[in-house]
Amino acid sequence: MKKLRLLGAAAVLIGPVLFVPTTFAHGLAAARAPRQAAASTAKPIFTYQEVMVPMRDGVRLQTVILTPTDAHGPLPILLRRTPYGVPDKPYAAMPEALQALAADGYIFVIQNIRGRFKSEGSFSLSGDFHVDPGKGTIETRDAYDTVGWLVKNVPGNNGRVGMFGVSYDGYTAAATLLGPHPALKAVSEQASPADWFMNDDYHRFGALRLSYAMEYAVLEEASKTANTHFAFDTWDTYEWYLAKGPVANINDQVLHGSIPFWNQTVAHPDYDAFWQGQSWAKMIHGSTVPNLNVAGFWDQEDPWGPWQIFRHAQEHDPDRTDLMVAGPWYHGGWHGSVSTLGDIALSQDTSLTFRQTIEAPYFAYWLHGTGTKPAWQATTFQTGSNVWKRYASWPPTGARPVSLYLHADGRLDFAAPGASERDAHRDYVSDPANPVPYRQRPISPTYPRGDWRTWESADQRFVDHRPDVLSFTSAPLDHDLTVSGALSAELFASTSGTDGDFIVKLIDIYPDDARKPEWGAAEGPAPGQFAHSPNGYELPIAMEVRRGRYLDSYEHPAALRPNVPRRWDVPLRDHDHVFQKGHRIMVQIQSTWFPLIDRNPQTFTPSIYTAKAGDFVSATQKIYASPDRASRIVLPVVAGD
Repeated sequence: MKKLRLLGAAAVLIGPVLFVPTTFAHGLAAARAPRQAAASTAKPIFTYQEVMVPMRDGVRLQTVILTPTDAHGPLPILLRRTPYGVPDKPYAAMPEALQALAADGYIFVIQNIRGRFKSEGSFSLSGDFHVDPGKGTIETRDAYDTVGWLVKNVPGNNGRVGMFGVSYDGYTAAATLLGPHPALKAVSEQASPADWFMNDDYHRFGALRLSYAMEYAVLEEASKTANTHFAFDTWDTYEWYLAKGPVANINDQVLHGSIPFWNQTVAHPDYDAFWQGQSWAKMIHGSTVPNLNVAGFWDQEDPWGPWQIFRHAQEHDPDRTDLMVAGPWYHGGWHGSVSTLGDIALSQDTSLTFRQTIEAPYFAYWLHGTGTKPAWQATTFQTGSNVWKRYASWPPTGARPVSLYLHADGRLDFAAPGASERDAHRDYVSDPANPVPYRQRPISPTYPRGDWRTWESADQRFVDHRPDVLSFTSAPLDHDLTVSGALSAELFASTSGTDGDFIVKLIDIYPDDARKPEWGAAEGPAPGQFAHSPNGYELPIAMEVRRGRYLDSYEHPAALRPNVPRRWDVPLRDHDHVFQKGHRIMVQIQSTWFPLIDRNPQTFTPSIYTAKAGDFVSATQKIYASPDRASRIVLPVVAGD
């Protein structure tokens, strides 16, 4: 039997630092490694203590306590709970990502969740997210016990605790909303997953996120004491996954059943009790503790969860303590430095602005009792206009739905198809043997290189002339068009197969007027850096997939009727963007997005994960653009546009 090839990566902290390498959540990992100030020759900035904190069932969790050496008076505690490892020594200099918070004074505590590194107990991805009705998840209970222990045993604390974290660490913070300790006074859930079948890391509305699901399961479950990167023998992972053939071959030829969560994923292809039992955010029905939700509009891992948590907490929020912040960020980018979006300059370091003017004041108010309570419900960095916006409610009350219609001649227009376009449609052939890549090849492994993190803002010109990608383009806009709120697509489509996928991309096309390149920084590109230009840039604003077998039910998949048109509703997330005057709007439609999404055989089988090579067939896909089947994009246009 072949052995699973793995590349071990210690749970090194950046620095040593609060944020770990680029992993699923990578805690603050998707953010670039924070720069550190020059090491000081003065006394250490923190005292360091490692303890084992007992839980109610006797399990002890490895916990590091960092107390400022210049503390004056009792300080609040900021806690982060992670599967990625804790620092093995104090910071030599303050990490850039913590500087705004540290200026107010906190005792920083970092804890490995149970079963990871030196923490006792067992760890499994599925068990960690499983909800016990009335009790929350294991992370709800472990956080409760940890907070209670900290306020009783950490010297110099003021009895107030806050929690924050990105991705998995965001989940461990958010899970406290199901049963917070009385001393927990503020939470900032940042890019937490909410439902692994419906969206975020593992699926997109039931369609498997193939490359990420496999590589992340290996990362977390191949070793208790390391973050383990799968060692590919081919650099272009597009080629590697394609050569493996059907999904079943990954276990048969590579993993050999050694990764529990991968085994569970392929054993549960539909939205059954296994996945529904991990849909923990559905148990939130109000704001139980102040929570600052943070999302990236271009988050390549967890773009959906924060909005779901925010909306569930909105079910009962009389004190307006459930807040939403979103910006032009990839996963965790708000703890790095983000002043460009693709090749588009944003006019400022949006991440620094977030940390200094939103995150730090939020915790200062609830944990130090200084400053003022936020008067807004949502704050966003609105792209296109490149300005920060504060909203009393989200979505903004002035937004109204406006339809942008697809036409069979390739136009995108606010006018619906007319009588002369009866039975109009466009078609293409989708061949699973030659799938459309989701980013420009070669596609490197998801981790650890880091180029994965920005693919959602990559120029889409690399696919817009493929015969299996349809493009619909508007005329140049004669005025700015502001969209604020949830976007969606309504396609009328058919396939010659009995199953199939449709991917919809909404794109902002920048004018191609041969202007000089814009660097995104006043000093221009660094020596040796390639000079990028926004001229003609096709910036994706929203992209999503729907899988045909789940159009009627995620629990009970059904075959499609060949060549019979039907409606496909495709959610396209929340956004805040201005399509500027002179820009054009494009919609791209395709049926493969590989290896981000597994290949649909286009033949209905009880489970795609047990499909055989012979089940994968080419299919003719039709997109209708007629008066009675008017495919369209629905935009939440702000009044006045």
